[in-house]
Amino acid sequence: MKIQCTITLEYKDSKTARTVLMSTKIDDMDFVDAKVHGKHITASITSSSVSSLLHTLDDYLACVTVAETIVE
Repeated sequence: MKIQCTITLEYKDSKTARTVLMSTKIDDMDFVDAKVHGKHITASITSSSVSSLLHTLDDYLACVTVAETIVE
């Protein structure tokens, strides 16, 4: 069974979105497929279980939070 979650993050401009994406991309590996669309980041996470999905989502959002703090 595959479980997928897609989140969209909105920023004040495309430069900020690109900077956050590039700051978190190294940790994404095969777990997160994230792309910039204008001032938005769309991240898709696919997993084989709900608990694994939640763990990956939690890790990804923690990395995004750190990147956002540094960018600001």
